[in-house]
Amino acid sequence: MGIGFEVEVEKDVQTYIPAKVVVYNDDWHTFEEVIYQIMKAIKCDLETAQNLTWEIHTKGKAVVYEGDFEEALKVANILEEIDLSVEIIL
Repeated sequence: MGIGFEVEVEKDVQTYIPAKVVVYNDDWHTFEEVIYQIMKAIKCDLETAQNLTWEIHTKGKAVVYEGDFEEALKVANILEEIDLSVEIIL
């Protein structure tokens, strides 16, 4: 006769929470500052950062990141290093 026992297995649960990072236009950052910070935050090429910066300038805002909430927080923190106006939308 065997001895019965339960083993509790802890699973590493990954939760995905979709989020967007929006950058708003302002009158005190140069195009170059915004372009550089976007490249740093989302690890994109120069052309992508230029296009996003132009959209921010002409439309007043742009979604610069769409993906998981945890990564969105990281992106927003990098953008906020130079006091860009940023919002995370869930």
